[in-house]
Amino acid sequence: MALDEALARREAGLLAELVAARLVPVVVLDEADAAPALGDALTAGGLRAAEITLRTPAGVGAIAALAGREGLLLGAGTVLTPEDVDRVADAGARFVVSPGLDREVVERTRERGLLPLPGVATATEVQQALRLGLQAVKLFPADRLGGLDTVRALAAPFPELLFMPSGGVSPENAVEYLAHPAIAAISGSWMVPRDALREGDWRLVERLSAAAWELVGGDELGRATR
Repeated sequence: MALDEALARREAGLLAELVAARLVPVVVLDEADAAPALGDALTAGGLRAAEITLRTPAGVGAIAALAGREGLLLGAGTVLTPEDVDRVADAGARFVVSPGLDREVVERTRERGLLPLPGVATATEVQQALRLGLQAVKLFPADRLGGLDTVRALAAPFPELLFMPSGGVSPENAVEYLAHPAIAAISGSWMVPRDALREGDWRLVERLSAAAWELVGGDELGRATR
């Protein structure tokens, strides 16, 4: 799939923001009204990205409530159809994450000017992603597929592609993942536990976010780029 120059530049810019963010919390909200407080907690903890999933009816509303927030690269997760892409694009998402690789979803994502991050699990799907001109994909479910060993195996024949592992990513393996040059960012939910979101425990979310950012050297990276 050939991309025009403007679209290619836009995707590259969004991908660069994702790489700088390093950590992408996967958020499942039951109430869209909670999104502003969540955004405050994440950014106060130093995090620079969030993936709001469509696993609940509140997902699109939560994206709309956070759209345009300075310093937060906002994406939509569990995007399954082109119609889902339209909904999250209208709400203000800037990247789209899917559990699998669907050409129609990728194409609609690009038509709307967003960064596609479809899920892959096999070398065949990686080849399909490259034929679509993708620069990065989600490896899902990463832990069930072999984790970092699988990233190493896939990166060897496909060095031009970056991976965002999701599923089983934790504080115990986050640093090791991010040390590999084929990793664009890591996706996880330990910073945003569902119980804390339901109870509105934003101090806990902020503390977990800050600890995660410190774990991956985020503060040092921030100082180095200033």
